[in-house]
Amino acid sequence: MSKKFFLSTVVFAAGTALLLSGCVNNSGPETPAASTPPSSQAPAADGVDAAAAALLPARIKDAGKLVIGIDPTYPPNESKDDAGNPIGWEVELGEALTAKLGLDLEWKISSFENIIPSVNAGTMDLGLSSFTDNIKREEQVDFVNYYFAGTLWASPAGKAVDPDDACGLIVAVQATTRQETDELPAKSEACTKAGKKPIDILKFASQEEATSALVLGRADAMTAAGPVVGYAVTQTGGKLQVDGQAFDASPYGIVVSKKETELSKATQAALQSMVDDGSYMKILDKWGQSAGAVQEITINAASKGK
Repeated sequence: MSKKFFLSTVVFAAGTALLLSGCVNNSGPETPAASTPPSSQAPAADGVDAAAAALLPARIKDAGKLVIGIDPTYPPNESKDDAGNPIGWEVELGEALTAKLGLDLEWKISSFENIIPSVNAGTMDLGLSSFTDNIKREEQVDFVNYYFAGTLWASPAGKAVDPDDACGLIVAVQATTRQETDELPAKSEACTKAGKKPIDILKFASQEEATSALVLGRADAMTAAGPVVGYAVTQTGGKLQVDGQAFDASPYGIVVSKKETELSKATQAALQSMVDDGSYMKILDKWGQSAGAVQEITINAASKGK
């Protein structure tokens, strides 16, 4: 069955935390976070899927838990509550996924760039943090694909910009995202080749900081994943507006070591079970993120062209 996905221009997210409220510092070494029972936040998965759980590698079965790396600086996908615990629609997917496999969950908070190396080193079992599955990353790890997200731009209200002609503008972005590593450098290079001023790329460690810079007038625009920009626009009291439509839709994937084929298959089977029983869509609907929903959970969609 071919993958089906739907992408809207603005994705409105539910949630109680304000985007510009104080956030916890995520710098420093990886730190474990208290596990939150799926029933406390996420719509519960419809029981343990014995067939998916049977696919788990022996070491995971013996441990009885999954250690999942996350960088909670990208609301509404993943951020922190006042107690420093991860919250967001991807967090709830992770909680429901773990419950579907009959395991306990330990979140390990980390910087985004450290998650893939940590998964490969075996200090994390999975990475779940809005990772875009692309061919370059697939050289390092495998991805279990569960969502599609495009890129969207925002600017101060009443000061629209053209994402396709941002030459000379100051554009805020979270560092290490595909918008910072791929989109903006390519657009800036096109500017200079056309004899125009390059884009001034203003990088931040977190999306909250990038959004704040735009609200405070330090940048002319910002670029991020569609769900994130849609959330920012709704949470900043009319101070921001969306520019254009979402573009360049790409799959999100859960990071798994290439040595852990069994874990990839178990994760895929559990997520597919959630799609089939409706618990997957309940979580997306709760957070207003159904626009990027998929009907089929795949592995390494980028290289397979799905």
